[in-house]
Amino acid sequence: MTADIINDLKGENSNAYGQLYKEYFGMVNHFVVNNSGRTEDAQDIFQDTMMVLLAKLREDDFLLTASIKTYILAISKNLWLKSLRNASRETEFTDVHDNKFYEEINLAIENEKTYVDKLQSYLHKITKHCQGLIHDMFFKEKAVEEIQKEYGYSTKHNVQNQKYKCVEQIRKMKEADEKK
Repeated sequence: MTADIINDLKGENSNAYGQLYKEYFGMVNHFVVNNSGRTEDAQDIFQDTMMVLLAKLREDDFLLTASIKTYILAISKNLWLKSLRNASRETEFTDVHDNKFYEEINLAIENEKTYVDKLQSYLHKITKHCQGLIHDMFFKEKAVEEIQKEYGYSTKHNVQNQKYKCVEQIRKMKEADEKK
Protein backbone atom coordinates (compact mmCIF):
# COMPACT_ATOMS: atom_id res chain seq x y z
CA MET A 1 0.00 0.00 0.00
CA THR A 2 2.79 2.45 0.86
CA ALA A 3 4.41 1.98 -2.54
CA ASP A 4 1.06 2.69 -4.25
CA ILE A 5 0.56 5.88 -2.24
CA ILE A 6 4.11 7.02 -2.96
CA ASN A 7 3.65 6.40 -6.70
CA ASP A 8 0.31 8.23 -6.63
CA LEU A 9 1.90 11.16 -4.80
CA LYS A 10 4.73 11.34 -7.31
CA GLY A 11 2.10 11.35 -10.06
CA GLU A 12 0.21 14.08 -8.16
CA ASN A 13 -2.88 11.91 -7.82
CA SER A 14 -5.23 13.86 -5.55
CA ASN A 15 -6.80 10.64 -4.26
CA ALA A 16 -3.50 9.82 -2.51
CA TYR A 17 -3.66 13.11 -0.61
CA GLY A 18 -7.22 12.35 0.43
CA GLN A 19 -6.24 8.91 1.65
CA LEU A 20 -3.30 10.28 3.65
CA TYR A 21 -5.56 12.98 5.10
CA LYS A 22 -8.15 10.40 6.17
CA GLU A 23 -5.56 8.13 7.74
CA TYR A 24 -3.14 10.59 9.35
CA PHE A 25 -4.69 14.02 9.89
CA GLY A 26 -6.17 12.88 13.22
CA MET A 27 -2.77 12.16 14.73
CA VAL A 28 -1.36 15.48 13.46
CA ASN A 29 -4.39 17.34 14.81
CA HIS A 30 -4.02 15.58 18.16
CA PHE A 31 -0.37 16.60 18.43
CA VAL A 32 -0.96 20.23 17.43
CA VAL A 33 -4.02 20.71 19.67
CA ASN A 34 -2.18 19.16 22.63
CA ASN A 35 0.71 21.55 22.03
CA SER A 36 -0.94 24.99 22.13
CA GLY A 37 -2.56 24.81 18.71
CA ARG A 38 -5.97 24.72 17.10
CA THR A 39 -7.47 22.44 14.46
CA GLU A 40 -6.97 25.24 11.91
CA ASP A 41 -3.25 25.21 12.75
CA ALA A 42 -3.19 21.43 12.32
CA GLN A 43 -4.78 21.75 8.89
CA ASP A 44 -2.07 24.22 7.84
CA ILE A 45 0.66 22.00 9.27
CA PHE A 46 -0.74 18.94 7.51
CA GLN A 47 -0.83 20.79 4.20
CA ASP A 48 2.77 21.96 4.71
CA THR A 49 3.72 18.38 5.63
CA MET A 50 2.29 17.13 2.34
CA MET A 51 4.33 19.74 0.45
CA VAL A 52 7.53 18.67 2.27
CA LEU A 53 6.74 14.99 1.62
CA LEU A 54 6.10 15.64 -2.06
CA ALA A 55 9.34 17.64 -2.39
CA LYS A 56 11.27 14.80 -0.74
CA LEU A 57 9.65 12.17 -2.98
CA ARG A 58 10.79 14.12 -6.04
CA GLU A 59 14.43 13.93 -4.95
CA ASP A 60 16.29 11.23 -6.89
CA ASP A 61 18.22 9.96 -3.88
CA PHE A 62 15.29 9.94 -1.42
CA LEU A 63 14.83 6.64 0.38
CA LEU A 64 11.86 6.23 2.72
CA THR A 65 13.35 4.28 5.61
CA ALA A 66 10.39 4.54 7.97
CA SER A 67 6.69 3.99 7.61
CA ILE A 68 4.85 6.81 5.88
CA LYS A 69 2.93 7.36 9.14
CA THR A 70 6.17 7.89 11.09
CA TYR A 71 7.54 10.17 8.41
CA ILE A 72 4.38 12.31 8.28
CA LEU A 73 4.25 12.62 12.06
CA ALA A 74 7.95 13.54 12.26
CA ILE A 75 7.59 16.25 9.61
CA SER A 76 4.42 17.58 11.25
CA LYS A 77 5.99 17.69 14.71
CA ASN A 78 9.05 19.51 13.43
CA LEU A 79 6.96 22.03 11.48
CA TRP A 80 4.65 22.70 14.41
CA LEU A 81 7.42 23.05 16.96
CA LYS A 82 9.29 25.34 14.59
CA SER A 83 6.20 27.49 14.14
CA LEU A 84 5.79 27.69 17.92
CA ARG A 85 9.36 28.84 18.22
CA ASN A 86 9.25 31.33 15.36
CA ALA A 87 5.77 32.78 15.75
CA SER A 88 5.03 35.35 18.38
CA ARG A 89 2.69 33.21 20.42
CA GLU A 90 3.64 34.65 23.82
CA THR A 91 0.12 36.00 24.27
CA GLU A 92 -1.27 32.47 24.19
CA PHE A 93 0.91 31.32 27.08
CA THR A 94 -0.88 31.68 30.38
CA ASP A 95 2.25 32.51 32.38
CA VAL A 96 5.03 34.94 31.76
CA HIS A 97 8.16 32.91 31.13
CA ASP A 98 11.79 33.86 31.48
CA ASN A 99 14.59 33.13 29.01
CA LYS A 100 15.20 29.72 30.57
CA PHE A 101 11.71 28.62 29.48
CA TYR A 102 12.42 29.60 25.86
CA GLU A 103 15.84 27.96 25.98
CA GLU A 104 14.15 24.75 27.14
CA ILE A 105 11.66 24.95 24.27
CA ASN A 106 14.48 25.51 21.78
CA LEU A 107 16.41 22.59 23.24
CA ALA A 108 13.32 20.38 23.04
CA ILE A 109 12.88 21.35 19.40
CA GLU A 110 16.49 20.54 18.63
CA ASN A 111 16.14 17.19 20.41
CA GLU A 112 12.89 16.46 18.58
CA LYS A 113 14.74 14.75 15.78
CA THR A 114 13.51 11.23 16.20
CA TYR A 115 15.52 8.04 16.19
CA VAL A 116 14.22 7.26 12.72
CA ASP A 117 15.30 10.69 11.44
CA LYS A 118 18.77 10.14 12.85
CA LEU A 119 18.95 6.63 11.41
CA GLN A 120 17.88 7.96 8.02
CA SER A 121 20.62 10.58 8.19
CA TYR A 122 23.21 7.90 9.00
CA LEU A 123 21.90 5.68 6.20
CA HIS A 124 22.54 8.44 3.69
CA LYS A 125 26.18 8.59 4.80
CA ILE A 126 27.05 4.90 4.36
CA THR A 127 27.88 3.14 1.09
CA LYS A 128 25.09 2.58 -1.44
CA HIS A 129 25.62 -1.18 -1.13
CA CYS A 130 25.09 -1.02 2.64
CA GLN A 131 22.09 1.28 2.23
CA GLY A 132 20.40 -1.34 0.05
CA LEU A 133 21.38 -4.23 2.29
CA ILE A 134 20.18 -2.52 5.49
CA HIS A 135 16.95 -1.45 3.79
CA ASP A 136 16.28 -4.97 2.53
CA MET A 137 17.11 -6.64 5.85
CA PHE A 138 15.48 -4.30 8.33
CA PHE A 139 12.79 -2.38 6.49
CA LYS A 140 11.67 -4.89 3.88
CA GLU A 141 12.44 -7.74 6.32
CA LYS A 142 13.75 -10.01 3.59
CA ALA A 143 14.99 -13.44 4.61
CA VAL A 144 18.74 -14.07 4.76
CA GLU A 145 18.40 -16.66 2.01
CA GLU A 146 16.68 -14.15 -0.27
CA ILE A 147 19.37 -11.54 0.37
CA GLN A 148 22.08 -14.15 -0.21
CA LYS A 149 20.60 -14.93 -3.61
CA GLU A 150 19.91 -11.28 -4.61
CA TYR A 151 23.34 -10.00 -3.61
CA GLY A 152 25.25 -13.05 -4.82
CA TYR A 153 26.77 -14.07 -1.49
CA SER A 154 28.11 -17.62 -1.43
CA THR A 155 26.96 -18.39 2.13
CA LYS A 156 24.58 -17.11 4.80
CA HIS A 157 27.66 -16.43 6.91
CA ASN A 158 28.86 -13.94 4.27
CA VAL A 159 25.50 -12.16 4.48
CA GLN A 160 25.86 -11.89 8.26
CA ASN A 161 29.43 -10.59 7.92
CA GLN A 162 28.34 -7.93 5.43
CA LYS A 163 25.42 -6.98 7.67
CA TYR A 164 27.87 -6.54 10.54
CA LYS A 165 30.14 -4.33 8.41
CA CYS A 166 27.19 -2.17 7.35
CA VAL A 167 25.93 -1.81 10.92
CA GLU A 168 29.48 -0.85 11.91
CA GLN A 169 29.40 1.94 9.32
CA ILE A 170 26.23 3.28 10.94
CA ARG A 171 27.73 2.94 14.43
CA LYS A 172 30.80 4.91 13.37
CA MET A 173 28.58 7.65 11.88
CA LYS A 174 26.65 7.79 15.15
CA GLU A 175 29.83 8.02 17.22
CA ALA A 176 31.20 10.77 15.00
CA ASP A 177 27.90 12.63 15.29
CA GLU A 178 27.93 12.36 19.08
CA LYS A 179 31.45 13.81 19.28
CA LYS A 180 30.32 17.02 17.57
